[in-house]
Amino acid sequence: MIYCMGDIHGNYEGYCELLQKMRFSDRDTLYTIGDIVDRGQEGMKVLLDMMMRPNVFPILGNHDYMAYNCLQWLSEEITEESIRQLEGEKLHAISEWIENGGGDTITEFRRLTKEERELVLEYFDEFAFYEEVEAGGKSFVLVHGGLPDFSPEKPLEDYEPAEMIWDRCDYSKTYFPDKYLVTGHTPTRNIRDSLGQPLSDKILMCNHHIAIDCGSGHGGLLGAVCLDNLKEFYA
Repeated sequence: MIYCMGDIHGNYEGYCELLQKMRFSDRDTLYTIGDIVDRGQEGMKVLLDMMMRPNVFPILGNHDYMAYNCLQWLSEEITEESIRQLEGEKLHAISEWIENGGGDTITEFRRLTKEERELVLEYFDEFAFYEEVEAGGKSFVLVHGGLPDFSPEKPLEDYEPAEMIWDRCDYSKTYFPDKYLVTGHTPTRNIRDSLGQPLSDKILMCNHHIAIDCGSGHGGLLGAVCLDNLKEFYA
């Protein structure tokens, strides 16, 4: 079976619970839709577990992107030159990241061994910007945020990676009539509010969208979906 899990945001307990509910095995495949870290306190534990599983494939989220950049800068040896380089844009980026939930990630990263830190940073570098998947006779495009300036004729590789992780979809519109667009980034409660639907933290399926950020980073649920049969799982 092929599964896709929403924005985990350091929810290690929920991550493990979902793996158990899905009965995830070596024969299965899991795509995480981005934002593994921040806002929760155990993002590093999630990453270390994912790193040990060759059948788990991460897609880059905006929080992962911020963490990767900032942790690289913060891991550099402190010298006068490195301090000068941290001024300006880098210092602003670190401050913005901390304001958006990066503080717990820094604290947890500091507790890792030097080898673990290096492995985590190397693993971040392996995250994909999108994936195309076939399952259950259906076609899926997986991306964390969205596809800005969307055109159905535009190849996925032509989209700017940074925009794909920060963009938000228009869930009132169908992007691909022959494919499902699976996204995280925007909590489903917020999407339902914008569509005038009753509020819920469950996965949202409409207009060939499957939105799976169920608000784990905001006190909601952690959700996953089996792409073969569209069965939903929650923790």
